[in-house]
Amino acid sequence: MPAAGSATTLWVLPHYEREGHMVNLLAAMLVQAEPVAAGDPLLGIGLGIGLALLGAGLGLGWIGSQTAQAIARQPAAADSIRATSLLIAFLMEGATIIAIIMTFVAKIA
Repeated sequence: MPAAGSATTLWVLPHYEREGHMVNLLAAMLVQAEPVAAGDPLLGIGLGIGLALLGAGLGLGWIGSQTAQAIARQPAAADSIRATSLLIAFLMEGATIIAIIMTFVAKIA
């Protein structure tokens, strides 16, 4: 294992330390990482986009699962359930796109 602070890359690590050991990979990346400034705008942009997409993914997955359960319980109402869940999903996607755009606008300003 390379010493802390050395300038080696991940590909210099032995094969057994690279393959299948996520902790070793993370440790190697942390040793090589540049320090992040306190006011780094790219860090904020990455966090903003990541949180927006994470929230949208979790929300849309939850809507999909609840829609499938509701249709399984009441197959006769499938059309209205599907229409309502699609409307909610579209509104959630719109909010996600707005959040991503606002993240980029915050970087520009």
